[in-house]
Amino acid sequence: MRRSLVCVLTGAVLAASMIGTVCLADEAKTFTVGFDAEYPPFGYMDEDGEYTGFDLELAQAVCDLQGWELVKTPIDWDSKDMELNSGAIDCIWNGFTMNGREDDYTWSVPYVDNSQVIVIPEDSDIADLAGLAGKTVGVQAASAALELLSDGGDQADLAATFGTLQQFPDYNNAFIELQAGSIDAIAMDIGVANYQLKQHEGYKILDEALNSEKYAVGFKLGNEELRDTVNDSLMQLKEDGTFDALAEKYELTDMVCLGEDGDAEAATEAATEGDSEAATDSEAATETEAETEA
Repeated sequence: MRRSLVCVLTGAVLAASMIGTVCLADEAKTFTVGFDAEYPPFGYMDEDGEYTGFDLELAQAVCDLQGWELVKTPIDWDSKDMELNSGAIDCIWNGFTMNGREDDYTWSVPYVDNSQVIVIPEDSDIADLAGLAGKTVGVQAASAALELLSDGGDQADLAATFGTLQQFPDYNNAFIELQAGSIDAIAMDIGVANYQLKQHEGYKILDEALNSEKYAVGFKLGNEELRDTVNDSLMQLKEDGTFDALAEKYELTDMVCLGEDGDAEAATEAATEGDSEAATDSEAATETEAETEA
């Protein structure tokens, strides 16, 4: 009787262990991307109610290579850091500017060259950045444009000339106010601006840009293993033509920069060197153990 009870208990423990292992395996196959659901063409909801966009399709392509399940998680841009640091998402992948935030996240290789620009009505009397003096300028909360125009930002002096710098939760709301005449201009990413101008007639982009910057995927600081895996996948997608095909689909061909300036190659070499060093250390440890035993 005692032996039967022990067998039953042992079997239960093994079964529980197997279930736990399966769950962990399933969890390991998911890749949760946090994104702004109102940031076309990088991330948005299409006419069928599905989340899509250049960044989300690119993330799906990475998952296809790795055998992961993509989990698309819309987030409030204001709370992106909380979502990332709590583990609710694995990365921020949605037109995410790395410039000025280099030390705040572990970054993938940059893949899009972006500029912050000013959008105005076609009949506006604003001809250049100096013409924004005394005007009401809209900007998305927690965006790169806001950081650029806030105290300490590279264009803080310019913003000091504005009548008001008004924040919005997303650019769709900002365009509604621009159309209504409640604001005079919007500071935003050029990729989003180009998309919005195709959806809304009667607007234009000032020739003079606020700055130039790059997009990358932001991971929790220190999560280099996941970053390296994504980097390797991005390079594969560049080599097999998938990346360029998606850029063409979303009319971003003139903006993408993946692999330029040796960024991707350098990242891959760094990851390879790290693996080589780890292998060397392991071999050295093995040799030391063998010598000790001898």
